[in-house]
Amino acid sequence: MSSTTTHRDTSGIGGHPRALTTLFFTELWERFSYYGMRAILILYMVAPAENGGLGFSTKAAAAMYGAYTMWVYLLALPGGYIADRWLGAKYAVVLGGTIIACGHAALTVSQSEFFYGGLILITIGTGLLKPSISAMVGELYAEGDERRDAGFSLFFMGINVGAAFAPIVCGFLAQHEAFKALLVSWGISPAASWHWGFGAAGIGMVIGLVQFLLSQKHFAKTGECKHPQQSFFHKNLPQLASGQADLTREDWRRVSVVCVLFVFTVIYGAVSEQAGSSMNLFADRLTRTQIMGWEFPSSWFQSVIPIYVIILAPLLSRLWVRLGDKQPSSPAKFALSLVFVSTALVVMVFAALAAKHGEVSPFWLLGAFFLQEIGAVLLNPTGLSVVTKLAPVRFVGVMMGVWFLASAVASGIAGHLAGFFDEKNTDFLAQYFGMLSCALLFAASVLALLTPRLRRMMGNVR
Repeated sequence: MSSTTTHRDTSGIGGHPRALTTLFFTELWERFSYYGMRAILILYMVAPAENGGLGFSTKAAAAMYGAYTMWVYLLALPGGYIADRWLGAKYAVVLGGTIIACGHAALTVSQSEFFYGGLILITIGTGLLKPSISAMVGELYAEGDERRDAGFSLFFMGINVGAAFAPIVCGFLAQHEAFKALLVSWGISPAASWHWGFGAAGIGMVIGLVQFLLSQKHFAKTGECKHPQQSFFHKNLPQLASGQADLTREDWRRVSVVCVLFVFTVIYGAVSEQAGSSMNLFADRLTRTQIMGWEFPSSWFQSVIPIYVIILAPLLSRLWVRLGDKQPSSPAKFALSLVFVSTALVVMVFAALAAKHGEVSPFWLLGAFFLQEIGAVLLNPTGLSVVTKLAPVRFVGVMMGVWFLASAVASGIAGHLAGFFDEKNTDFLAQYFGMLSCALLFAASVLALLTPRLRRMMGNVR
């Protein structure tokens, strides 16, 4: 992809383009809103009505959680198309962020209608924002710019900075007894604490939007619509088909690689998404939420995941830059990712067996999340980067939407799998995590065998 800038901009973080700094903080605050709300979502749904929750069964809550996270990513496909053809990525980010903020505002109201309405708005807004902001990152780098993978790693770290402190803030407001006591002193029912957590998530999105709007001078033409003459009323299927027909044989080979990696991303995501559902419930129901006599909300475990990424992402980013052309290819990084997540689930097998004797040490989850996030740092930024490198220029937004479609499919599967969680049957839980681990290890083996062929299909792209 060609950069929209006419010179090599090195005025931003770590010698990257200045606009990357703005996108870093925009995504940071958007992810604060998303992960802050997500950390307490399933816990809010299963909480009894007298405690301010919805009183859902575990299976119903897991299904709702899976459907929500699925649609968050599923709508990235039409969102990316809309950005490519009509709005442009820049305006899609603004519109999407505004809709997300409205959705979080709806979640501050206790009525169930506002709950469902808020989730719908957040899914629509995220569908517009996510593929667009990732495409803008790729647009900052000229073809062959060795900073691209490192830039996406930094961008990925921004995601996790927001995700790290979001559960701490939102989880404290939603669950901590100290804040509930404060609400009582104000004459407010402590059962309303969940909605304060949701409200804090919405404020994060507003902050992200404001700083994005105030930094427009750094973007030049980055994120503008590449087809300004094509409106909704003038675009039609024959035109789209014509654009596809213009793709070269090399383009199709590269798109085929994205499709293969798509399949393995689904397998990875179906397991890694357990962090917010079944592993979140494991933390809440089977893990001691106490260290050296200090009590903390179970949702705070969700902060550990991105904290690990914040530590690991710069290390791997520096490693890839130092290795240069000697670094593993993108498919090889994907295979390694699957191996690490498989190992994390082995830890969960032993944690489930230990839970037969009562609540387990929090260090079981801390260890499992660490291994899982090594896999995340190997796969997620690599996936974002490889799509922008392999996708034909005029279809980057759409291909980014297709990439997020993998997360949508994975989330739907993950929600179904999480419905089997049963804290009363720890032997089954051990089998559950063991089967997922074996499935990932098998997938990693298959991908390792396919890697040489995929590498040839990618041409000069690593």
